[in-house]
Amino acid sequence: MNLLLDSINELFAPATAAFALAAIGLNFHFGLTGLLNMGHAGFMLLGMYGYAISTSRGAPIWLALVIAIVVAALFGLLLGWPTLKLRGDYLAIATISAAELVRYLGRSNTLQSLTGGSTGIRGNDFKFTFEELSPLPDENITFLFWTRHGSLSSSWWLVIVAWVAVALFALLYWQLARSPWGRVLKGIREDEDAVRALGKNVYSYKMQALVLGGVIGALGGVLWALGGSVQPDSMGRPTTFWIWTLLLLGGAATVLGPIVGSMIFWMSLVLIKGLASAFIPSSVLSPVEIEPFSLVLVGITLMCLVIFRPQGILGNKRELAFND
Repeated sequence: MNLLLDSINELFAPATAAFALAAIGLNFHFGLTGLLNMGHAGFMLLGMYGYAISTSRGAPIWLALVIAIVVAALFGLLLGWPTLKLRGDYLAIATISAAELVRYLGRSNTLQSLTGGSTGIRGNDFKFTFEELSPLPDENITFLFWTRHGSLSSSWWLVIVAWVAVALFALLYWQLARSPWGRVLKGIREDEDAVRALGKNVYSYKMQALVLGGVIGALGGVLWALGGSVQPDSMGRPTTFWIWTLLLLGGAATVLGPIVGSMIFWMSLVLIKGLASAFIPSSVLSPVEIEPFSLVLVGITLMCLVIFRPQGILGNKRELAFND
């Protein structure tokens, strides 16, 4: 019973919302435009640093959010300027390298006074401005079977704000995907040479999609940091692959795909880890090995999904050219 409640709780956890928001940003890149951005964790990390560093140095919350957005947008412009003329695997290699560059800069000793180096930035140094905005009581609140604090880390306040943000940006994706701008991006995804022949500036449209998706990913990083701390190694290569996993799981180029994929991914991970701990003896798998084993099972499930339903749970097989 406890395992089931924990799994359901993970459906609406702030971390689930943070990854859903990051996946919505990646959906602008891949689902809408066809960009193979394999460095989305870099946008998330820059959003985390922009918000945390600004707040810890006395900036109000609105200014910290603006700084996080501007930093992510500048990174998107710098990343897109030399790389958006690349296609396929070459773009993927360039973006994953850029994200690793951000991570290594964050953990370097040279910038330790600013970023905290490999230890990162403690949550207590930057979360207070967000917690002070909470209208909820400063105490534990029980809703049905779950208890969370009203305003502190992973609180009901953070849950509400996180999922409202996910809903707003899902609505934004829905509106833009149906707009003339979104139809041009879909055309670029299917055949950019044909769109270029129609007189459209393909490079400009790609840049717009890269910057917008990157900013949304950075806001996902802010939500992640508000639930814990800023740790550069938490936004390494595995993070990007997790975002890709849940996007493909739910269905790229769909409005609800990133959200459903994030919910199923994190709930399944908690459920598998709980079942493995309960039924696999420690002599076979130690507690430290349970999580890698759970990720292996999730990876096998994704492989089966790609083979038997490549469009994802909610996707339309006719929507994307790579499913032909």
